[in-house]
Amino acid sequence: MISVNGVRKRYGDQQVLDGVSFHVRAGTVTTIIGRSGGGKTVLLKHMIGLETPDAGEIVVDGENLIGMRGPALNRIRRRFGVLFQEGALLDSLTARENVAFPLREHSRLSDSEIDTVVTSRLATVGLAEHGDKYPSQISTGMRRRVGLARALALDPDIVFFDEPTAGLDPITTSAIYALILRTHRERSVTYVLVSHDIEGVFAISDEVMMLWDGKIVASGEPIAIKNSSDPVIQQFVTGSLKGPILID
Repeated sequence: MISVNGVRKRYGDQQVLDGVSFHVRAGTVTTIIGRSGGGKTVLLKHMIGLETPDAGEIVVDGENLIGMRGPALNRIRRRFGVLFQEGALLDSLTARENVAFPLREHSRLSDSEIDTVVTSRLATVGLAEHGDKYPSQISTGMRRRVGLARALALDPDIVFFDEPTAGLDPITTSAIYALILRTHRERSVTYVLVSHDIEGVFAISDEVMMLWDGKIVASGEPIAIKNSSDPVIQQFVTGSLKGPILID
């Protein structure tokens, strides 16, 4: 479904992505792990066409995003759903209006049809009775769930998640992961997450990749990553203070 080939990105003197290459299989939950500030969100932005690499290519279902502009890029993006960090809801819109926003922008559905879809998506994330509330009136976890409902609004082929549980308490974190797994099973689409939450993503992922020093240094099923003999991977997975990863 997605091929990232030799992607490089530098900001000033900092080489953030240094020849990143990997493949995401259709219909899977694939998670990219790595340290905070290690380039995971930058990589995600490249995969959805918000950033342009200095070199390399990003191919989605046979089409290279690099160099695409205007209608061509928008056509590809309509196949994407994105759950941004913190939900990224529009504060001036209610939960219903936030979920309806991509439908109004990118579909020709009537108001009544949009209302039906919004009701369904909010019910999917367990917020059917909270649609008229503004983001400031609901909890952080509920805002993430509204963000997921919005990401699913257009029935995307691929959904990207940028640190979906950052800043959440353990119970809410578990609820978000359960919701991600349930919606994936119901739709059989491709989910791509970036996270540094080891325990949660290992429980729901088909494949895990580790971004380290600008490269993908390991990929495989969660159990293979957990049992890796690589000292960098072991230190990150176990959270040990001892190892090659220096503490900032």
